[in-house]
Amino acid sequence: MNDLAGQVAVVTGASRGIGRGVALALAAAGATVAATARSAEDLESLEAEASAAGGRIVTVTADLADVGSIREAFDRIGRDLGRVDILVGNAGLGFNHDALDITEDDWDGMMAVNLKGLFFASQAAARLMAERGYGRIVHMSSQAGLVGIRRHAVYSASKGGVNMLTKVLALEWAPLGITVNAIAPTYIRTPGTAERLDQPEIAGDILARIPVGRFGTIDDVSAAVLYLASPAAGLVTGTILPLDGGWTAQ
Repeated sequence: MNDLAGQVAVVTGASRGIGRGVALALAAAGATVAATARSAEDLESLEAEASAAGGRIVTVTADLADVGSIREAFDRIGRDLGRVDILVGNAGLGFNHDALDITEDDWDGMMAVNLKGLFFASQAAARLMAERGYGRIVHMSSQAGLVGIRRHAVYSASKGGVNMLTKVLALEWAPLGITVNAIAPTYIRTPGTAERLDQPEIAGDILARIPVGRFGTIDDVSAAVLYLASPAAGLVTGTILPLDGGWTAQ
């Protein structure tokens, strides 16, 4: 099911955390992975780590807040790798605001990456996929796009937009052989979140809301991506998959 040999995958926001783990998992499954981030320096160790494990990752600089940069990156990927079979739209911003304190810059900055950048990356990938009549697009959403979470007004709005965008693109692009789905994770332990999640008061409050009683892992997310990116998920499109340990079932 998870054999992706011969396929070309693009992962945005691949320099750290979930994006890095997903890129490595796709490479381990046999895909050639174009890993993107704003800084080429942040991607250097990723390419070497994949190579040491027998996989192939190439790095491409792209700023998801800049549509021109997105188009240039996909032009390069199409030219150098010849095709795109899989897109994992992972790049995103996440920070908390009290709703009364949100500024226009807060709103515009997050929406530029989480929603606008995601759309134009998906559009660029779909144009390449449509040439071959096959594609798998996986968006990274959040449980915060399914239920309200205090101090997440902008983030939740952006991820709710991701969910509806996923459904519309699934409808439009199904005739082109392209599936479009999203994953909506709960709190995932990464090097960037560990410090906060290791605080007993914060951890206790969050875990009380997760019926399975644990935080998510990067491997949990990677496993869901591998399924949705695989030929086995050919009948799955327009779906928002909660990867939340039961949070949104309540």
